[in-house]
Amino acid sequence: MNADAGKVLAIEGELTMATAAQWIERGRAVARDEDLVVDLSAVSAADSSALALLFDWMRVARASGHKVRQTGMPAGMLSLATLYGVDELLPAEA
Repeated sequence: MNADAGKVLAIEGELTMATAAQWIERGRAVARDEDLVVDLSAVSAADSSALALLFDWMRVARASGHKVRQTGMPAGMLSLATLYGVDELLPAEA
């Protein structure tokens, strides 16, 4: 992960409807102020709300002149993104 790419927000545990609300403002605050790198490598379970969260942060970042990248997306979350046809819209860290 490139340290110059932006502030890293590392998410651990489940990222589901039950937990997404606790992350939304944290990501928005960073996305408003600087580029954001979302580290998903420690996410143990994810549902469609995880994708919605990433898209929300991307919208906030774009409106503020910043970018959002993700790294370590779990296979299940990537499968959901592919199923919904949005996998190519989620920029990944090189």
